[in-house]
Amino acid sequence: MKTQRSRSFLAVISVLVLAALACGTIQLPDASEALQDFGNQVQEQVENLQLPQLQQQPNPEVQVSSDMLSQQDALISLYDAVSPGVVSIATVSGQGGAQGSGFVYDLQGHIVTNFHVVEGAQYIEITFPSGFQAVGEVIGEDRDSDLAVLKIEAPTEELFPVQLGDSDALQVGQYVVAIGNPFGLSGSMSLGVVSSKGRTLESMNLAPNSTQFFSAGDIIQTDAAINPGNSGGPLLNLYGEVVGVNRAIRSFSFNESGDALNSGIGFAISANIVKRVVPSLIEFGVYEYPYLGLSSSSNLSLAAAQQLGLENNNGALVASVVEDGPSAQAGLQEGDMIVAINGRVVKNFDQLISYLFGNTGPGDVVLLDVIREGQTMQINLTLGARPVTPP
Repeated sequence: MKTQRSRSFLAVISVLVLAALACGTIQLPDASEALQDFGNQVQEQVENLQLPQLQQQPNPEVQVSSDMLSQQDALISLYDAVSPGVVSIATVSGQGGAQGSGFVYDLQGHIVTNFHVVEGAQYIEITFPSGFQAVGEVIGEDRDSDLAVLKIEAPTEELFPVQLGDSDALQVGQYVVAIGNPFGLSGSMSLGVVSSKGRTLESMNLAPNSTQFFSAGDIIQTDAAINPGNSGGPLLNLYGEVVGVNRAIRSFSFNESGDALNSGIGFAISANIVKRVVPSLIEFGVYEYPYLGLSSSSNLSLAAAQQLGLENNNGALVASVVEDGPSAQAGLQEGDMIVAINGRVVKNFDQLISYLFGNTGPGDVVLLDVIREGQTMQINLTLGARPVTPP
């Protein structure tokens, strides 16, 4: 820029000299010396000149509010801060290769992901956004929450632990962000809202002497785009805190490989469950869940409730009781309706399981409010430890 201005100025001086010669006689030696002095002064001013940076002009027909720009900047800032701690996971097993996501838990090289991402893996490779790669080893796994912890050897400068938030503070409608490796597209980010809280899903732990799986509770439902490969990656609030670990999607659409496609209904394990489970997986390799020893349904119709002599369907209906289990020992019976636990009202089985997962452990005594044949009673129940099905 400075050179161009200098050349332009000298060109103008040359034109002025030619014009002067055409108009009459001048003293060339004196004129040349004066012009040289003037040129040196201009050259010095040009070299010291601070030119403004040219900026792209926005399209005047597009109206963008300051709020929109502020939200956009917040999302960009969130991604820049958190994405270095989100990793891609590739596995090899007897069934072939698979992929998923995970995130850095601490500076000791612990990586959190889903159990189903690394289940049966004979080789696990972790790839960081920086390009750094490491081999992962499973040191703890939990079939009930579908969580696993990997350990890698990595220099400290490659490790960017993410911060866990309070999933109990989430509200339906709150914005959340998923970052992960959908279909192998590492570092992908999607935006959505919390669609619901306190959902249950089938765990990967089969109940003893049964063809049914235990329930996994305190699950977050979101419409943020989650697809195959997102499993194990973080679900974040707008402060960049992990509020959930992406686990599954509910879909009736599949691609040519048989993978389910996003339908706007995704599920994530709550961060408060992660806070309880992961430290135990790191220290002991396992986590013990509270055990009621009963089965129930989350969807009891009003007609079914009336047939059972209940005024409404609010509560967790006891469908069956495991012989010699904690519920049987406490005196619970088939047909009982559990309507509160430790003074907390429960409207369905999902809420009961979520409370147990987030607030209790084996050996704790809980107080249940139960409706039996139209009468309300209170029952003290000592929780057991949920059995774990051998792999």
